[in-house]
Amino acid sequence: MEVQGKILEISDTQQISDNFKKREFVIEYAENPQYPEFLKFECIQDKCNLLDNLSVGQEVTVSLNLKGRKWTDPQGQVKYFNSLQAWRIDPVNGSQAPEAKKTETPAANNQIFSAEDESDDDLPF
Repeated sequence: MEVQGKILEISDTQQISDNFKKREFVIEYAENPQYPEFLKFECIQDKCNLLDNLSVGQEVTVSLNLKGRKWTDPQGQVKYFNSLQAWRIDPVNGSQAPEAKKTETPAANNQIFSAEDESDDDLPF
């Protein structure tokens, strides 16, 4: 699942316990610009560092998992909690990761091979 929007807030990483940490951020999601939505996401464990190179005001695409939990309080009432867990955050600026740029070459994509080229190829396929 993906959502695109503008980063409004980025919080510091919170160390919840010895084994668990999380970091929250908010984006403005404007599918309908007249009524924007403000969505709070969380990054957990090793995903907390996804926000290190991002800043408030930046347009991003967030890949997320929708999580839900059930909890019974001490009085016996059942409560439900939802969270939006981000696992990938990509800036929306038209650029690709450096690794992807290295592997793409326009000349290679438009190259035409002839039967003569194939005869020099020692691969069986």
